[in-house]
Amino acid sequence: MQRDWLSAIALAAGAVLISGPVMVYAQEPAVMRAVGNFSQNKKQVDGAERPFFDALAKNLGARIKVEFNPMDVLGIQAADALRLMRSGAFDVMSIQIGMASRDDPFFEGLDLIGVAPDMAELRKVVTAYREVFDRRLQQKFHAKVLTLWPFGPQTIYCNAQINSVDDLKGQKVRVFTPSMAALMQHFGATPVTLQFSEVYPSLQRGVATCAVTAPTAGNSAKWPEVTTHFLPLSLAGAVQGHFINLDYWKRYSPEMQKKLQAEFKKLEDQLWDIAVNVNNDATNCNVGREPCKEHTKFNMKLVAVTSADIQKVRAAVSSVVLPIWKKTCNNVDPACSETWNQTVGKVVGLHID
Repeated sequence: MQRDWLSAIALAAGAVLISGPVMVYAQEPAVMRAVGNFSQNKKQVDGAERPFFDALAKNLGARIKVEFNPMDVLGIQAADALRLMRSGAFDVMSIQIGMASRDDPFFEGLDLIGVAPDMAELRKVVTAYREVFDRRLQQKFHAKVLTLWPFGPQTIYCNAQINSVDDLKGQKVRVFTPSMAALMQHFGATPVTLQFSEVYPSLQRGVATCAVTAPTAGNSAKWPEVTTHFLPLSLAGAVQGHFINLDYWKRYSPEMQKKLQAEFKKLEDQLWDIAVNVNNDATNCNVGREPCKEHTKFNMKLVAVTSADIQKVRAAVSSVVLPIWKKTCNNVDPACSETWNQTVGKVVGLHID
C-alpha cells in the first residue's frame, strides 16, 4: 500500500516535470499574421521585409507559420493601422506613423516636419523619443515597438515648374502628416492627404500637382513618369515602425521575446541602411545623373536646394509647425509638449514655449 502511494506521487511529480516546459511552448502561437508596407515600396518590402518574414521562423528556431502580406494587398488604409493593431486583427504590422498619428498626435512628435534635416540627426531624434513613444503605444493601442526606421529624406516631386519652395504657392501637394500639411499651407499650397498607393493616379489626373516622399520610394513607384521637377530638399524622414499586439507578444516565452527583439533589430538596421545609402542613387536616377545603379533612370529637372529654402523651412518649424502641434497634442495630453522638450527638443536644440 505504501509502495503504491509513493508510486502515485512519483508519477504525479513526473507529470508536472514533463508538463512544465510543454506548457511554456504550448502557449507560443502557431501563426504570425504580419502586415508589411505598401508593395510599391520595393526596396523596403521586397528587399527587406519579405525576406525577413520568410526566414523569421527558421532564425528564431520556432515552429510558427508566418503569413506575410503588404498593406495594400490586404486593402488596409494606413490611417486605420493603429486601431487594427489594438483590436488584434493582425499580430505584427508595419505602421506609417505619420498617417496613423491622426489617432494620437503624440506619435507625430517622432518626426515633425523640418525638425531633423538629415538622417543622422533623425536617428538621434528617434533614439530620444523611442521610450516615451513605446510607453504611450502600449497604453493607448495595446501594442509594442519592434522597429522604428525612416524611408529617407522626404523630398518634393512636382508636375509643375518650380525653382524654390516659394513656387509651391498655389500647388496641390500630397502630404501624409498633419505637420506636413501645416508647412505646405504656410507656403501657400493646398495640402492633399493621400496614402502612398493613391499618389501616382492622383498626379496623373491632377488631383495633386506635387507630392512628398523619399527619392527611392518615388522612383520605385514611377512618380517621375507623372512629374517633371524634383526638389531634393529634406523635409522629414517618414518614420515607420513594426509594432506587435501585446496579447500576441505575451504568448511568447521570455527567451523567445528576446530572440524576436534581436531579429527585428537586424531588420531595423537594414531599413536604416536603405534610408541612408540607397536614396542618393535614386536621386541620381530621377534626374538622369550618374552613378545610377539600383533604380530606374528618368530625366526629371533637378531643382537646386538653396540655403534660402533651408532657412525658410527652419523658420517655419518654430513659427508654425511646433505651435500647431503643441496645441493639438496638448489637447489630448497636457504634458505632451514638455515631454517633447525633454526628449527630442534637447537633441535638436529646439524648445516649445
